Amino acid sequence: MKRSASGILILGAVLVLGHSVRAAECDKTCLEGIAAAYRAAYLKHDATLAPFATHVRYSENNAEMTFPDGTWDTVTQEVDTPLVLSDPATGQIGIYTSILQRQTQGFLAVRLQVRNRQITEVEHIISTKRNVSAPPVPIADVLQYHRDPALGAPVPKSQRLSRAEIRQLANGYFSTLQYNTGEIRGTRFAPGAVRHENGVAWTDLEQGFKSGRYRYNNRVRDRDCFLVDEERGFTMCRGFIDHKGVLDEYTMSDGTRAKSNYQEPQSWGFLESFKINKDGIVAVEATFSAVPYYLRSPWTKKPDPTYDASKFPVTPEAAPATGPPPK
Repeated sequence: MKRSASGILILGAVLVLGHSVRAAECDKTCLEGIAAAYRAAYLKHDATLAPFATHVRYSENNAEMTFPDGTWDTVTQEVDTPLVLSDPATGQIGIYTSILQRQTQGFLAVRLQVRNRQITEVEHIISTKRNVSAPPVPIADVLQYHRDPALGAPVPKSQRLSRAEIRQLANGYFSTLQYNTGEIRGTRFAPGAVRHENGVAWTDLEQGFKSGRYRYNNRVRDRDCFLVDEERGFTMCRGFIDHKGVLDEYTMSDGTRAKSNYQEPQSWGFLESFKINKDGIVAVEATFSAVPYYLRSPWTKKPDPTYDASKFPVTPEAAPATGPPPK
């Protein structure tokens, strides 16, 4: 990079905003070009086809390993059109796509960290029938699933929210999901909002939360909404949902008796993204994988203290950032 007056001005602006110079060097076009190169390299099992740094940190389903490994060795095909997100302020890329490993279908979520126009971190969450079987949850047929292209469309400027507001509504979603009692805590939903989890559509999101059907959740912990694509109105988040397995039967908001799906300690690890405008959450794209109970991510810098949200009920106005405080 040339040393110039304009370069000094850019450096000053970046320092004021608290972002690294390296992240600022790569705009959306640059980042999304790197995303395309990554997908091509992944499918060809050839890391030379993408701009990787000399040392790359890599994890798949929260297990850190030497790069490349895991599905980098077994992927055979990408299916349908991916959703690509980018955040020039942080140098982060998000990708949601569908893949085949020969006959094995999977939904793949990817996070890439780019510094100095090179990929330095790779994080995968891969969902297949094998790793969503504890207990069974729906997973779509990747050959039949088609991602709505409108997901990647820009949000009109008049409908956009700030980075902080986008993150706040996503976190409110997690606070509402955590020990779900029927209250909506710190978030809102646009009419017709749809959530896709492992390719399966869930409609009427707000009513689902108001029903209290997810009361068996005990924690949505270690939340980190690390990427905000302001143009598309998206934030991408990592976290875990813990079920202690203690709750058996419970009463939903309408008085219906229900039985918990979780009869033993169990956790889900996820990379989940929210498309948000002034009306609220418009769409959710999530890739979930079963993990050992209370697993920590190698990417979590400040793990939450241990807590059980069912023992610390909170009001919507007092919904905490990452869950109730420990006892």
